[in-house]
Amino acid sequence: MRGRGRAGASVVAAGVCALAALCGCTAGPGDAKGGGHRSPVHIEIPRSSPATGTASAAPRPSSGVLWRRGDAGPGVRELQARLRQADWLFDGPTGSYDDLTENAVKGFQGRRGLPPTGRVDPVTWQRLLRMTREPGTWELYLMGGQPAAAPDPRCMTGRVLCIDKTSRTLRWMVDGRTVSTMAVRFGSQYTPTREGVFHVSFKSRHHVSTLYHSPMPYAMFFSGGEAVHYSYDFAARGYAGGSHGCVNVRDEAAISALFSEVRTGDKVVVSW
Repeated sequence: MRGRGRAGASVVAAGVCALAALCGCTAGPGDAKGGGHRSPVHIEIPRSSPATGTASAAPRPSSGVLWRRGDAGPGVRELQARLRQADWLFDGPTGSYDDLTENAVKGFQGRRGLPPTGRVDPVTWQRLLRMTREPGTWELYLMGGQPAAAPDPRCMTGRVLCIDKTSRTLRWMVDGRTVSTMAVRFGSQYTPTREGVFHVSFKSRHHVSTLYHSPMPYAMFFSGGEAVHYSYDFAARGYAGGSHGCVNVRDEAAISALFSEVRTGDKVVVSW
């Protein structure tokens, strides 16, 4: 998202705020891939298999249960994505078989005359497979949680916000060491986030866009009016939306900690 800074008392502050005036806020719904002007194609996601199972442990042939509450892994993530397609689950996917997933499975089973155990057996799984399609990468990671890509070589020295458009992640790095990672999303097709090497020009804890009158908390501006900042829309809708060019973060606790560590002048690398 992009926002506009307020005029300062000095000429330098006025110049910075003139750049910030280029910035906007959260865009409307983007395409299914989050509105990016390129499709992320380099990330590899482990696929599930009804025959082998993809939970934290192998399926339990003796009990006939593939996944149950307490399991975790890519198979559970696919299960949750398919339950979302069938309108039985509205959160996640998270990859963890929690109470919401268990209740969704119970509802799905009960509606189809299956024993509502809340555990996924082969019959339940095959019924769900027939009703849904294979979820894409960004359905599996709608609300973040995707693995981060290897850092760009330009991120290996100094203090760097290392932002990768392919894996949609931000690494906060200091002297080649990753301090923290978080999920991010970018500008839409018509307002793409710029790529290159930049520096944090200024920070604004309680920033509000004067173009869209939308809050941009924890804003760290790095390219004209483009900033890394927290997005309420991203937190609520995931990759179903997009920005007007800014780098959106969905985890408020993570960006709050990041905001306190990043200094004006720190490097920002945005790459594919």
